[in-house]
Amino acid sequence: MKFQVNSNELNRGLSTVIGAVPAKATLPILETILFEAEGGELKLTATDLEISMVGVVPAMIEEEGSVAIPAKRLLDILKQLPNIPIFFEVDDSHQVTFTTDKGKYKLMGEEPQDYPGIPDMLKGDTLETEAELLKSAIQHTMFAVSSDDLRPAMMGVFFKIGPGGSTFVATDGHRLVKFENENLTSEKELSFIVPDKALQLMSKSLGDGACSISVSDKHIQISSDHVTMITRLINEQYPNYDSVIPRDNDKILLADRDQVLSTVKRVSVFSSVTTRQIRLQIAADKLTIRAEDLDMSSEAKETISCEYNGEDMEIGFNSRYLADMLSNLGGKEAKFEFSTPNRAGIIKPAEEAEGERMLMLVMPVMLNNYS
Repeated sequence: MKFQVNSNELNRGLSTVIGAVPAKATLPILETILFEAEGGELKLTATDLEISMVGVVPAMIEEEGSVAIPAKRLLDILKQLPNIPIFFEVDDSHQVTFTTDKGKYKLMGEEPQDYPGIPDMLKGDTLETEAELLKSAIQHTMFAVSSDDLRPAMMGVFFKIGPGGSTFVATDGHRLVKFENENLTSEKELSFIVPDKALQLMSKSLGDGACSISVSDKHIQISSDHVTMITRLINEQYPNYDSVIPRDNDKILLADRDQVLSTVKRVSVFSSVTTRQIRLQIAADKLTIRAEDLDMSSEAKETISCEYNGEDMEIGFNSRYLADMLSNLGGKEAKFEFSTPNRAGIIKPAEEAEGERMLMLVMPVMLNNYS
């Protein structure tokens, strides 16, 4: 096996797929990346048996072949090289020798036949969309995914795609995000749960332009530019999220999103490190955000202007959850909808992009008192 490749191109390709290489592999072969030289390109494959990523790098192929090369060590070397051509040669014992005008380097590769195969997606349902749309949906929802192993269905984002558009949902039981887009459609009704780690890698690796999505009973494949990801789906029933969204919210608050977010972040410094509790005191034209930590004898209070339609009320929230939601909401102004202090609050953008709808739900916390 012999080929020549540009160091920057190879670095880019390896950096794209290396996220699928496990930090602690149960099988040594999983710590490698499979190199396959064929035609005018070099195919790079990485997997942890749950997620597989395949990247393509242009190369001058002198002799076709394949080998599995230790991923981290090779990437560490490439990061120290300037943008120069590299000539690779692999012998029958899988010894990898690569040469540049700077020097000569050797690594011991692995038998390519030992590398795990990746799922065949030929029988999946396929649809086309824009990568930017998919990245937007992931970034709007991924932060609310649960990390609780006892609730595996919540450890990913729920996708529901049909003729009328698509819905993406994430929840950890304390907060819920529902993002809808009319532009991603499918003739057939599809619903599935994509794991959190796959979403993180997907968000980083998706390029610009078009991408394709293929879904089978157990896997999803997403292809964009020079990278393809295949991941196992979460085989669980997703909770009935619509049933927990309160509909009779008669108290409406409008406020500058950035102003509320920065106030929450400042005031929360003085909240209890255990509960992270802050309280929102809402009146006709002002929103007061307070926090206190009795153990540390500390407290903070800030008041900002707002528009509010409803009776005066006080409600408590976990400051981290509220800050996460406001950070991912987007838009200049946030719209809050409330009913009573012991029911979930709803947050939406005051103005939404055409063809999109965003709804965030956050559960309140019990206040010690309402002074």
